Amino acid sequence: MSTSKAAVASGSAEPSILEEKTESSMLKTPLAAPVSSSSVPEKPVITADQQSKYDRLLNRVKAWTEVHSAKGKGGPLTDSEKMWLTRECLLRYLRATKWHEKESEKRLLETLTWRREYGVEELTAELVGPENATGKQVILGYDKQCRPCHYLNPGRQNTDVSPRQVQHLVFMLERVIELMPARQENISLLINFKQSKDRSNTAPGIGQGREVLHILQTHYPERLGKALIINVPWVVWGFFKLITPFIDPLTREKLKFNEDMTQYVPKEQLWEEFPGGELQFEYDHDVYWPALQKLCAEKRAEQLRRWEAGGKQIGEKEDYLKGHDAQGVSPPPGYASEASTQDGVTN
Repeated sequence: MSTSKAAVASGSAEPSILEEKTESSMLKTPLAAPVSSSSVPEKPVITADQQSKYDRLLNRVKAWTEVHSAKGKGGPLTDSEKMWLTRECLLRYLRATKWHEKESEKRLLETLTWRREYGVEELTAELVGPENATGKQVILGYDKQCRPCHYLNPGRQNTDVSPRQVQHLVFMLERVIELMPARQENISLLINFKQSKDRSNTAPGIGQGREVLHILQTHYPERLGKALIINVPWVVWGFFKLITPFIDPLTREKLKFNEDMTQYVPKEQLWEEFPGGELQFEYDHDVYWPALQKLCAEKRAEQLRRWEAGGKQIGEKEDYLKGHDAQGVSPPPGYASEASTQDGVTN
């Protein structure tokens, strides 16, 4: 068994499925981990040249002291922003720019500015909660490569077009990233355009579609693993034809329409609304929403504790933050913290 598979198997969610079901055998909360049969593929080893480019980028990023903004949001680099700048984050931007160091640095700075100006860290469950009252977005289960599954259900749309709809998507993207297991950096989007009695047109507007696409491609690069799409009506096909020119070629290759979803997601963790799925799940906002926030808050707190224990490093390893690696990057000389002492980390 590979290291990645062993790590996943030890945290299998199979027993918890039963624990989280209600008396009616209907699951109403998120699943905490993939099934034991799922595993994360081994990552390609970066070349010596790529490592040199990463090292140079890291040194430049470590020299940053503030985030600039033309909208009055500038100021010193915060701890949460330093924590966001992990080793894997820098590598994602390098891959997205085909290992162009200056372009990677430029895009990283632009994303930090966007996160400030958009208020990513200020988005709250209370603010966007009304958008999810009908379960139009659900984070539930994991695919066969341990990517968390993020379901989009346009037929459950319950609000008119507004900035809060996009804020809702960004909020959920941040949560799905928090639920990624160690060694996995990607998500699976599962989009069901099935119409409902209250919603016959499930196609998003072109303007909003372009805005969302820009955010995903610009500020969440290298995050999409697969987009599995079913029940596509002709109106939505028209939308995809209009939006396709704005989708980069690598992203287009990840879009799968009306395929057998059990090729990608274990049937026991695939929502039964998708063909072949056996996971009985019912969206109950009063149950699911607080359960999701609690699970994510616990993961955030643990990652913050480990980041502080490791010396609050820019370029920290995500596998260390998520508990897979016992040791992170070397802390700065003389660094000590209460958390590192409790972990038995010597400096």
